[in-house]
Amino acid sequence: QVQLVESGGGLVQPGGSLRLSCAASGSILTLNAAAWYRQAPGKQRELVARISRTGFTDYVDSMKGRFTISRDNAKNTVYLQMNSLKPEDTAVYYCSAIIDTRNYWGQGTQVTVSS
Repeated sequence: QVQLVESGGGLVQPGGSLRLSCAASGSILTLNAAAWYRQAPGKQRELVARISRTGFTDYVDSMKGRFTISRDNAKNTVYLQMNSLKPEDTAVYYCSAIIDTRNYWGQGTQVTVSS
């Protein structure tokens, strides 16, 4: 059974950094395109960044320069490095990936930015 498991969330002060990981496990042939989304309380889930299998990246404008998405295909893992965090970045962060031909979602990891 294929699973995506996020980790790395937590409480951080404004201006701080966190690195989220999304590890795919199970019977996997190919981890294709992947993306990070987030959902703040009372708001809709929104795209943060995405990455192709070959490493092409795309960011929502408000995240450019602060967030970096990357991947390690050998480890079937996708990362999100988040710097200069702001209180408005507080949300549950979800990983989504195309594995073989299906789209999978992780369970989410909470990121709280507060002093």
